[in-house]
Amino acid sequence: MLHPSFRTSFVFTQRVVVAVAFVSLMTACSGQSLSGRDKGVLGGAAAGAGLGAIIGSATGNAGVGTAIGSGVGALAGGVIGNESDKEDARQAEQEERMRRQDEQLRRQQREIDELKRQRSGDSYAY
Repeated sequence: MLHPSFRTSFVFTQRVVVAVAFVSLMTACSGQSLSGRDKGVLGGAAAGAGLGAIIGSATGNAGVGTAIGSGVGALAGGVIGNESDKEDARQAEQEERMRRQDEQLRRQQREIDELKRQRSGDSYAY
């Protein structure tokens, strides 16, 4: 027979897993993709809840371990995901700058080519 505290913590762990799954499903159905921060929070909470449940059950309090683990995991995942989003934004900004510079170089090359054609046409006029 299972210890009563194990059953209580198991039910709590199930509720955390169901809540994470529900939030994931609702976000997926919203039509918008998850940001890096959102993915980090969900993944961190799930991993933290699992790890917290394992550690908590070893110490006799899986429910508390799950709660603490999911909170710490969500926080750490959110911070990591947010930094990932910032890096993605910096990279996109740099790529846009490079695209604009490339377009400017092409435009300037067309102008140079046009000036060369005009100049070669002027030299025949003399």
